[in-house]
Amino acid sequence: MLKKITSYTFLLVGLILLNSCKKEYESIQSIDDTKIKDYISSNNITDAIEDPDKTGFYYQIKTQGTGELFKTTDSVLYSVSVKSLLNGTNYHTTPAISNLGTYVGYASTFSYVKANASVGIQLPSLRKVLQALKPGGVARILLPSYLAFGKNGTTLLNIPSNENIEFTVTTYPEKSQRLLDDRRIREFIQSKGLTATKDPSTGVYYSVIQAGTGTEVIDLTSTLKAKYTGRTLDGTSFDSNTDGTFSTTLLEVISGWEVLTKFKKGAKVRIFIPSSEGYGTTGSTDQTTGEVKIQPSACLDFDIEIVDVTN
Repeated sequence: MLKKITSYTFLLVGLILLNSCKKEYESIQSIDDTKIKDYISSNNITDAIEDPDKTGFYYQIKTQGTGELFKTTDSVLYSVSVKSLLNGTNYHTTPAISNLGTYVGYASTFSYVKANASVGIQLPSLRKVLQALKPGGVARILLPSYLAFGKNGTTLLNIPSNENIEFTVTTYPEKSQRLLDDRRIREFIQSKGLTATKDPSTGVYYSVIQAGTGTEVIDLTSTLKAKYTGRTLDGTSFDSNTDGTFSTTLLEVISGWEVLTKFKKGAKVRIFIPSSEGYGTTGSTDQTTGEVKIQPSACLDFDIEIVDVTN
């Protein structure tokens, strides 16, 4: 008899807790839905579109873009911003020198990495909204908390519990990283009033500051001594060695440096490297702290002096 009473008691408690959790979830969902509708109304967003599947999000196309609508099989390059729908607090924006990229059909998540920690959420609304845009298009997604970071929020981005989110996605006109990188480099060179020559095989641009006078031919296995400073296109220096003690072959450094085979000992050059010839879509992090040193898909800007060449 005692055993039966205990079992029934646990069952009853379990049902009460389950029903309580269900009511709490439903109340949060109802509250979020009301807040988003009130936001749309109070801000007179007359072109807000409700998700056809009634999952709870709305979106607004800010700029349609040009060309054909994105298909699931298309490559898409984009940046995002994550803000509070309540007060506009900016939690995250993709750095201007960086971008995200994938196939539209795979664009159903959002993740963020900082130092040795990361956060990620499922975001199927992103894929749906991208298919309503054309290259270069911009859309704002209004996300209830239960479709965003939920009741836990995330300390990594300082997003509080049950925060409704304004998620803006900005797509680039280019569908390939190489084309986007090339535009970024050309615009940077022009903005600085520089002239540079493009290496057609790699997409690396180079500007000769001082021609070398050496006789040794540089190949991939030559040992070079060099002075250099590396920056991203926003001017942030990520690495430097200017005392002439740095020694390497071109097989041991990023492939963008292979353009140095065009030069001789004594040359001083400035080279602009697309991300594919640098650190690619992963970027680079500090091995000790885990902090991001080079953003994903960032183009690079190097000053290099070839001090010595040994074959």
